[in-house]
Amino acid sequence: MPERFLGIDTSNYRTSAAIYDAETGAWQNEGSLLTVPEGAIGLRQSDALFQHTVHLHEKIEALPQGEVRAVGVSTRPRAVEGSYMPCFLAGQSVARSAAHLLSVAPLFCVSHQQGHIAAAALSAGRLELLDEPFLAWHLSGGTSELLLVRQGEDGLPGCTCVGGTTDLAAGQFIDRTGALLGLPFPSGAALDKLALQARPEKGFAPKVADSRFSLSGMQNQVENRQKAAEPAQLARFALETVANAVVKASDQAVRRYGGPILCAGGVMASEVIRARMREAFGDAVYFAEPALSGDNAVGAAVLASRLYERMKT
Repeated sequence: MPERFLGIDTSNYRTSAAIYDAETGAWQNEGSLLTVPEGAIGLRQSDALFQHTVHLHEKIEALPQGEVRAVGVSTRPRAVEGSYMPCFLAGQSVARSAAHLLSVAPLFCVSHQQGHIAAAALSAGRLELLDEPFLAWHLSGGTSELLLVRQGEDGLPGCTCVGGTTDLAAGQFIDRTGALLGLPFPSGAALDKLALQARPEKGFAPKVADSRFSLSGMQNQVENRQKAAEPAQLARFALETVANAVVKASDQAVRRYGGPILCAGGVMASEVIRARMREAFGDAVYFAEPALSGDNAVGAAVLASRLYERMKT
């Protein structure tokens, strides 16, 4: 029987299903962004849940047919008490039904954050990181956390937040900047493309203490510059500001905990931020390819494969 694993993830931004082959390392992810009304910077949970219900079957049916060993699904944002979002119920319901009908191993439930980390490790060619301590950024629309990751007793990545934003998430800051510039939501890719057309820009340097920083004041900085700055220059200012904070927070954490650093989440697909991190940390920083930086179901499938092997021993 092929070593194929099904992953499902229904986040607040994207509907995703994936197949991962543990023998070859090959994967296929089928996903699409949720539809957000023009000018809006997010969706109500009820709207996200409805869209997942309508479209999840399309993602699964686009995957190659064949037997699977097990099913992995994201059931909550983080692996901490009280972490909950209704949008994950869509994926959980389908995954439970699929696991039952296919008579495969117990359904493996993971967090959305753990899936991001596993997908980034796979994409970077460093799955072995999941067996040892390392630092990881989860920078996305709703999360900006610097994590100390150690394998938990359950075999999943155990994530302890050791840094990040104290208020506005980096993705929220980027999306709000994008909204000011009339860019589509989510704005990360469009803002990055625009920023790369600008002249070199230092950005603002937020205060960083114990790897933690605030971005809410940076929103005011962007708004104050909007009338005078060219759109590309404003985009570059915003992304360089995020990069300044991320690099400094990373440096403080590396001095305290050691490296390496794995970068996950849609914000980390930014070429501006990646360039700054490479400049600061060289070969000690790893990135997911853009397709696996944003929300995806590959990470859930990868973790299902690891938990399946653990169950057999």
